[in-house]
Amino acid sequence: MMYLTPSLMCADWCNIGAVVAELEQSGVDGFHVDIMDGVFVDNFALGMQDIMALKQLTQKPLDIHLMLQNPQKYIAQFAEAGADIIYVHPESSHYIIRTLQQIRTFGVKSGIAINPETTVSEIVDYLEYADLVMVMTVTPGFSGGTYLDFTERKVAQLTKHKAELGLTLEIFVDGALSEERVQRLHDFGASGFVLGTSALFGKSESYLEIITRMKANG
Repeated sequence: MMYLTPSLMCADWCNIGAVVAELEQSGVDGFHVDIMDGVFVDNFALGMQDIMALKQLTQKPLDIHLMLQNPQKYIAQFAEAGADIIYVHPESSHYIIRTLQQIRTFGVKSGIAINPETTVSEIVDYLEYADLVMVMTVTPGFSGGTYLDFTERKVAQLTKHKAELGLTLEIFVDGALSEERVQRLHDFGASGFVLGTSALFGKSESYLEIITRMKANG
């Protein structure tokens, strides 16, 4: 199965209600929300009020990507705002295992986000505390980043570790994902994909046409 979740950082926020409704009707599986503090990454994006507003617009799961320094300080607030999945970066906290455990105490799925510069070997010991791992194929912080081909190897490596360790975690990918890249990464073992301008937004086809085709190919 292929889990497709649009990155709402790429959406038209002047018309977000209509965009969310159209995406829901197209068959997306959830919505991806990037939270940036201008410290962990050099940009600001979205916030608590945006999550609360989205929770009123959709019943689909919200996966929240925290690009924040010391995210453990804010887990309770994001969980209460309506997060269904929370991703954190291992570099963002000295207590990443405790943070992953904390996420789960709220009944929220815990996720590890891996920067391009982070190797799989650096996070293997954390995998048993995560429900998902998300491989970043671009440098995080801005939409429209350059796709880094070498990151594809991480998906294959994670698939191998998942099998060897007997883990149930899901492998997701985020960053400049065209339809062709989604298909290739799915073959490597990824099951979830964050879609932005490379595959979904700003295209001549409708969301329904794109999502239907991608799921049929998956």
